[in-house]
Amino acid sequence: MDDSEWLAERFEAHRSHLRAVAYRMLGSLSEADDAVQEAWLRLSRSDPNDIENMGGWLTTVVGRVCVDMLRARRSRREEPLDAHVPEPIISREDRIDPEHEALLADSVGLALLVVLDTLTPAERLAFVLHDMFALPFEEIAMIAGRSPAAVRQLASRARRRVQAAAVPDSDLTRQREVVNAFLAAARSGDFDALVAVLDPSVVLRGDAGAVSAGVSRVVRGALMAAEQAMSFSWRAQYAQPALVNGAAGLVVTTQGRTIAVMGFTVKDGKIVEIDILADPARMRQLDLTPLNE
Repeated sequence: MDDSEWLAERFEAHRSHLRAVAYRMLGSLSEADDAVQEAWLRLSRSDPNDIENMGGWLTTVVGRVCVDMLRARRSRREEPLDAHVPEPIISREDRIDPEHEALLADSVGLALLVVLDTLTPAERLAFVLHDMFALPFEEIAMIAGRSPAAVRQLASRARRRVQAAAVPDSDLTRQREVVNAFLAAARSGDFDALVAVLDPSVVLRGDAGAVSAGVSRVVRGALMAAEQAMSFSWRAQYAQPALVNGAAGLVVTTQGRTIAVMGFTVKDGKIVEIDILADPARMRQLDLTPLNE
């Protein structure tokens, strides 16, 4: 084995961990893969003899790359931030794709990613690396370019936001029953049945992309969310069950093309959040191959 093969082998041993870090940081698997690839490029240009802790070095690089990507995203984003739906991970209803299992550890549902999206890049870095991957504040401080005390405060602020978010029911069978009831009501146009399955304070986010800014919006409350779902009724005929970030969700496919992914957060038997991604550009980037395996 030559030096390049040895280095590639060491990098591959850390790839799964790096993708998990990057996905939590970016909420996009395609962008996470870009961040991991950038880490490989930087490693290939470095002297491995100068790296004492390969895993720590790579995590540091990925963390910094992700922060830069988040800052660049904020500077160019045109659509309203509160209508942005993170890129979901989609699996078959009967099982989660093995490559996705590490990415979805710690219950990384869409609801959590939406909350993480509201954090500043520095807050997100501190929370993800400390609370999700148990990195010491001293190490995160070197990545963030701040003091350990400042990083601790960043993580604390982020933690309060995350703890205020809805904690979904863990029973996947119960989740599916609730989502199926929503789908049946949407297909039949039964407004009262839709309201019955929604929490009174439900939040519905529809992300159709910057080009369709008038369609990308946030709707709050059961009555308004049910009205929005009624306009979805024709698409509901083409909806199929799938796992969306490990939870019961729907994938809408017509004429061989997937046009929307719907993620649901179910709590106490009611839907408390609905996240709909229908941005054509981002839909083309989704990995839908697990559905066909």
